[in-house]
Amino acid sequence: MNYIETHAHIYSSKFDSDRDQVIQDIRDAGIERVYMPNVDVETIDAMLACEEMYRDLCIPMMGLHPCDVKDDFRDQLAVIENWLNKRQFAAVGEIGLDLYWDKTFFEQQKEALKTQINWAKQRDLPIVLHCRDSMDETIAIVKEEHNGKLKGVFHCFTGNVDQAKRIIDMGFLLGIGGVATFKNGGLDEVIPAISIEHLVLETDAPYLAPVPFRGKRNSPAYLPIIAEKIGDYLRISKEEVALRTKQNALNLFVEIGT
Repeated sequence: MNYIETHAHIYSSKFDSDRDQVIQDIRDAGIERVYMPNVDVETIDAMLACEEMYRDLCIPMMGLHPCDVKDDFRDQLAVIENWLNKRQFAAVGEIGLDLYWDKTFFEQQKEALKTQINWAKQRDLPIVLHCRDSMDETIAIVKEEHNGKLKGVFHCFTGNVDQAKRIIDMGFLLGIGGVATFKNGGLDEVIPAISIEHLVLETDAPYLAPVPFRGKRNSPAYLPIIAEKIGDYLRISKEEVALRTKQNALNLFVEIGT
């Protein structure tokens, strides 16, 4: 069985001590691709080093995370744009809005999001959206900026059925991760109302590990646990979840030439 991991920070320093072993565990679990979202200017080198080291597995995106939008965000965006002009990336991400950690730079977050959405439209790239405590605000901006061709993933989706349907109506996918296994995660009510054709699998490693590893370092190797839980909700096999979400991911992300 082959899975595609659509969102993992495998370049994170939390993997520095045993990354080779983690990569082997990922391969052993049947994960054939790991899409890596960038966070800020400081993470680019580590992400591209992972791509170089594990070229058949790790695939980079390029973007500025909303939690890293500060006073210098335009300088950071200039670096991000330069990289997008220099080489291929699978998507523009991780971008979006975050009202959980800090609301200080919310206006700047919105400007950064709109700027990066426009870069994606210019380059015909998908976008990968962070929307923690900002689901409705993110949906509103995507709808406003949509050109009829824009596509992407609402990463770590934890919204309600209405929000899920609004996202799907825009042609976007829902990224489902470890929260699907949480007792009070809320996705037990949402996933049964959504067709598998609108979902992709993710872990957000090293964060948000699924049960029974909740609270520990997450890994893309745990993706089958998430697939099994989604299969339970949709009353389909884990194998079908793997196959259908793999195809959804391949249809979304841009192929990077080697």
